[in-house]
Amino acid sequence: MTDYRRNRVPGGTYFFTVNLHDRRLNLLTENIESLRAAIRKTRARLPFHIDAWVVLPDHTHCLWTLPEGDSNFATRWQIIKAEFSRTIPKSEPRSASRTAKAERGIWQRRFWEHTIRDDTDYAAHMDYIHFNPVKHGHAANPAAWPYSTFHQAVAKGLYPATWHPAANTARPLTRTTHATVTTYHQPVKAPDTPRPETADRCDQHFSE
Repeated sequence: MTDYRRNRVPGGTYFFTVNLHDRRLNLLTENIESLRAAIRKTRARLPFHIDAWVVLPDHTHCLWTLPEGDSNFATRWQIIKAEFSRTIPKSEPRSASRTAKAERGIWQRRFWEHTIRDDTDYAAHMDYIHFNPVKHGHAANPAAWPYSTFHQAVAKGLYPATWHPAANTARPLTRTTHATVTTYHQPVKAPDTPRPETADRCDQHFSE
């Protein structure tokens, strides 16, 4: 049996990748409001700070910072998955194992988790999240994808609206404290470019 352990750092910042069981489906973007509702319900029960988030059709990446003394990200993901799954009709194929355990077949059972080590690591994962829709061919640039926190980050001055990693230049990091948690941001001056109308749909539930 695989010796599988999570790295739990109380009050830490984590990067997550969570996938649908069937990567051919578009459930997450087709049911984006259900996913947002699941996240809201989870944060109401077990708060956490959203540093960055992107939702693609079949998977999602995000950065969370947990409250001081709290490392229980696993329960938070269990709640998000369960709340979202309840909104999806029970039509997906299920293995004998999942059927025996009364499990849905919406999500992969496990998820990828990485503990953020320092400012550079944080910045790299922020960039990875916001560029991911372009990487997968869903958008021509980060600003064109409606289901991420990129527009919120632009509004905060963390990125220019026309940001692309190929043109990214080194810049100092600053620490910003959010109540009981501390997160890291890269300050850059955003140009006076209007935000797309799709930004409000994204920011509404994936921001603090």
